[in-house]
Amino acid sequence: MDHYLTNDSPSKAISKFALPMVVGSLFQQIYTLVDSAVVGKYVGEAALASIGASFALTTIFICIGVGGGAGASVLIARYFGSRDYKRMKTAIFTSIIGFLVLALGLSIFGLVFSKKLMAILQTPEEILDMAVLYLNIYFYGLPFLFMYNIISALYQALGESKIPLYFLIFSSVLNVILDVYFVRDLGFGLAGAAYATLLAQGLSAVLSFAVFVKRLGKIRVESMGIFSKKELGLILKLAIPSIVQQSTITIGQLLVQSVVNSFGVEILAGFSAAFRVESLIIVPITSLGNALSSYTSQNVGAKKEARISQGLRASLIMVGVYSMMVLSILKLNYSSIIAFFMNEKSSSLAIETGKAYLDFISFFFILVGSKHCVDGVLRGIGDVRVFTFANIVNLFIRVSLSMTLAYKIGIGIVWYSVPIGWLANLIISTTYYSKVKKRGYELRF
Repeated sequence: MDHYLTNDSPSKAISKFALPMVVGSLFQQIYTLVDSAVVGKYVGEAALASIGASFALTTIFICIGVGGGAGASVLIARYFGSRDYKRMKTAIFTSIIGFLVLALGLSIFGLVFSKKLMAILQTPEEILDMAVLYLNIYFYGLPFLFMYNIISALYQALGESKIPLYFLIFSSVLNVILDVYFVRDLGFGLAGAAYATLLAQGLSAVLSFAVFVKRLGKIRVESMGIFSKKELGLILKLAIPSIVQQSTITIGQLLVQSVVNSFGVEILAGFSAAFRVESLIIVPITSLGNALSSYTSQNVGAKKEARISQGLRASLIMVGVYSMMVLSILKLNYSSIIAFFMNEKSSSLAIETGKAYLDFISFFFILVGSKHCVDGVLRGIGDVRVFTFANIVNLFIRVSLSMTLAYKIGIGIVWYSVPIGWLANLIISTTYYSKVKKRGYELRF
């Protein structure tokens, strides 16, 4: 295991560590785009709307897995940075056991209440059964999804981001092949897309776990526990706020989704297509924030606190460059991007809705990128209270504006609520980070 996150120059270390995570995140999102594109073209607009109606809900469960893994990785990165390998291995196995139990519980909950959840979200009656079908197949595969995400986070805590990338590429390519085969060639429709995702993620999760355990076995320690209540408590202390942080955007989208759903299938289809693109853009930013957490935690464990502000500065520069690239691409191509999800039967209202949202939101990704970087540092030192509060403020702004004003002034208020929430979150987190920087980066757990 290499300690380059504490030894290489900050910009080089973060670039080396984050790039595979960013590429992997893009591949992870590609198969969700393919799901939508294949279903939209070969099944129809109603099926595309069904995926969109369930997407915000499924993403919350993904955020629980990703956020929980990110929180656990902070503790494990600290042990790795200080070379306390015995506690590190105990914490690793404790986190795997804990999150798999959680995944099983959530899977059962989802299967029992999927129809009620979609009804609460005001899913249009004509697509309710299709949305529930897609959602139920998703819940069958939830334990595999959690296993994959926690193993990826553990790899990253140890400074290894390339192996998760390889498994993501494998899973994404397999998912695309199965998508086309099940939906277009076998005619399985919406269910075919869901089963393709389940099979691809399941196989990738099992293989990733096997390789991780084999590599971990190379680190020799004296007798150690497989499960520790103390380590579980520390993991939860970090994981729960991390889950809230990871989930805020999606929880807001879930609640706002109920507003969008009430405007009808055509607007829902257009908004769903645009939101898929937004998610694709944000995921690499989220990966950079998670990378900064592991970088920060390892450097605090190694007592090299001066490197933290340098790493944050380098990350913010990366976010600025990325945001300008995204703005240029979307402004030039938003019409063709939305057309990718539609077919010749798609309504003009669906197409115009998707184009309007992308055209507006393209200016504001630098806000959410900067917020994730600052939050990543705060999570890395275990100081989770304020960034959790900041993300709750973000959520409140998005939901309150959408739910109180959408029916009065139109669906466009949903667009405006997004950057306003991001900006408020960034201001709160940055103000608090300035205070943390002055008093020192000692760990808060």
